[in-house]
Amino acid sequence: MAERKIGMVLFDGFTAQDFIGPYEVFSRVPGWKIAIIAKMKGLIEAEGGLKIAATDSISEDPEMDILFLPGGSGINDLLKDSSFLEFIRGKGIRAEYVTSVCTGSLVLAAAGLLDGFRATSHWRSLPLLKLFGVDVSADRVVADRNRVTGGGVTAGIDFALYLVCLLEGEILARQIELGLEYNPAPPLRCGHPDIADRQTIEREISRTSGIYKERERIIRGLISRGK
Repeated sequence: MAERKIGMVLFDGFTAQDFIGPYEVFSRVPGWKIAIIAKMKGLIEAEGGLKIAATDSISEDPEMDILFLPGGSGINDLLKDSSFLEFIRGKGIRAEYVTSVCTGSLVLAAAGLLDGFRATSHWRSLPLLKLFGVDVSADRVVADRNRVTGGGVTAGIDFALYLVCLLEGEILARQIELGLEYNPAPPLRCGHPDIADRQTIEREISRTSGIYKERERIIRGLISRGK
């Protein structure tokens, strides 16, 4: 197995499952070393209150072969943080692979790392990703050269297994998928707008309208200033 350093960049208000799913997969790959990176070392609070300890700070300029970003409500603050975006841009330019799950792709786009690439995001944020001029796909996992992005939240496991298969081969990826007993059987079959009923979709759109509108305002401002 190739030795690789995975930089999983967290921030207050990240979605725990965006991170936990890929972390669980990556932790099972021999030779892969995971660094949990944030602005400062210490506890980072996810949506819902779960706290994860960051092992490295941005100021330490940690090395990484694979850059990874989850999504979450905290994305709005990151989009306004020029120093954070510059850190992501610098790391992404030098990384072997640039990756994200859910709305983490919005940060990659804001950092200019998805210019000329095809990518995905949470279904709710695909129109926002498109504002950056990204070639948007609604697929659950999208790979374009060395950019690999996953859809919303639970797609993180699919994304991570795809990346392991790509870099370390199908035999190991199959073994990890089995070991995780990754055999989804959603009880209500409404986990995507393509299969959900209209009322459920409308309720979810209404629930997220506030953060969506604020995020759109921030992104349009970035674009008008040339990112």
